[in-house]
Amino acid sequence: MLRLVIAVLALATGCTQAQTLRWTSQGDMQTTDPHSQNEVTTNSLNSQVYETLTRRMQDLSMGPSLATEWAQVSPLLWRFKLRPGVKFHDGTPFTADDVVFSMQRLRDPNAPQRVYANAVGIPKAVGPLTVEFALDKPNPIVPELLGNLYVMSRRWCEEHRVTRPLNFKQQEESYASRNANGTGPFMLVSRQPGVKTVFKRNPNWWNKFEGNLQEFVYMPISNDATRTAALISGEVDFVLDPPPRDVARLRTLPHLKVLDGEENRLIYIGMEQTRDKLPYGRAPDGKNPFKDLRVRKALYHAIDAEAIKVKLMNGFAVPTGGLTPSPRGAYGDAKLETRLPYDVGQARKLLVEAGYADGFDVTMDCPNNRYVNDERICIALASMWAQVKIRVKVNAMPRNLFFPKIEKFDTSLFLTGWGGGSTDAEIVLTPVLRNRGEQGVGVANYGGSINNEADALAAASTIETDPRKREALVKSALQAFREQVNIIPLHRQVIPWAMKREVSIPHSPNNWANMDWVTISK
Repeated sequence: MLRLVIAVLALATGCTQAQTLRWTSQGDMQTTDPHSQNEVTTNSLNSQVYETLTRRMQDLSMGPSLATEWAQVSPLLWRFKLRPGVKFHDGTPFTADDVVFSMQRLRDPNAPQRVYANAVGIPKAVGPLTVEFALDKPNPIVPELLGNLYVMSRRWCEEHRVTRPLNFKQQEESYASRNANGTGPFMLVSRQPGVKTVFKRNPNWWNKFEGNLQEFVYMPISNDATRTAALISGEVDFVLDPPPRDVARLRTLPHLKVLDGEENRLIYIGMEQTRDKLPYGRAPDGKNPFKDLRVRKALYHAIDAEAIKVKLMNGFAVPTGGLTPSPRGAYGDAKLETRLPYDVGQARKLLVEAGYADGFDVTMDCPNNRYVNDERICIALASMWAQVKIRVKVNAMPRNLFFPKIEKFDTSLFLTGWGGGSTDAEIVLTPVLRNRGEQGVGVANYGGSINNEADALAAASTIETDPRKREALVKSALQAFREQVNIIPLHRQVIPWAMKREVSIPHSPNNWANMDWVTISK
């Protein structure tokens, strides 16, 4: 079987060339429509084609991209000057009209990034290369949020009838599902979902390439052993997510190297907290146990995060009680990083107090090709919770089925993650932790938790421009969410990247490989 897979990879990529990178990870990108999914593999591959007004640099600071400069003209008005001479891959000139169109497209209900698009205000072209954003309330991190919003060609979208993002939750297909037209460093050549996606260098890119790639081919390989074997044998050049148990061996091989670092990503457990009954579960009293704080705390106390780190993750995890993708989001406050202690006795006591001495049954939705050891973690959690008589059925599935399911709130209990390039708390407060509301607020609050005190504090932090006051509001909001255990944090992943010696890729905490920074030496 292994030989067959490797043969297919060799056939797919053709002859190896010095400036072609063949890389892989366990799952595929979801779509080439950059506005219909907000998932890191999808975003990272789309970012090779599509660009944003601001760009995250190698040190994770925000720098210029399609915008060359910006200024806060007044508390409710930001002005961005756009880069002249930029063209889309089809030769169409980039203008302010494309920015306005894209921001409006991103405000569509099908776009999970609408929470950010709404937060930056209403765009208006005030010249061919100038855009103003009018806000209804102050927002101190507009440039940070614009770094998440890709610009599309209005002309191309209208020509191909894709003026709205596709509805990924309903598995809708459109021309934008497998075709792309951006301004970025690479152009989409072909897309075969689940097999390979090919990109070639954009010879007319406005920016300077730091690396020397002419082409790269992305090929998902779901099986851990096959992925490792493909790297060792030379059939692929770069593995974004080598299995933790294989990393020590990979470090010993002279033709390979491994880079690693802590990722800006929180892996956590979510629980249904809106419905009176669980859609996928059964409790003796017929109610939804997760609406009871004591039950949520019991689940938390029953988790041995250190055992997960050592036995499953081979040390490639940092257990945390924090709720932000990076500790910097909580301003490095150690008190906001502490976990509830692993205490099976306390968990049993809380369940007895809540009326669930004999536990209950529930199904846990889990991806099996998105996070490091995701399915194995879910199975381990089910075993830990069995000690307190909570009987968990693990429902593991590929990411292309998992994300539409939880995005429709069709879940009772789930494992997921949240993160990316930004270290600001806002990136998790408004989409993930706040009560579901209008304009995308709570769009990723898949469990439907309601915490009015924390929500009010978080809402206030989004419009506070005084840094000290904002810090106090953010910390208070995070503490209020922690006290109610609206989600259960597990750990932040430590991400190893494995590659051939000849490949140079700057490792990044956002687990994002920028192909224009990649160099392959001969």
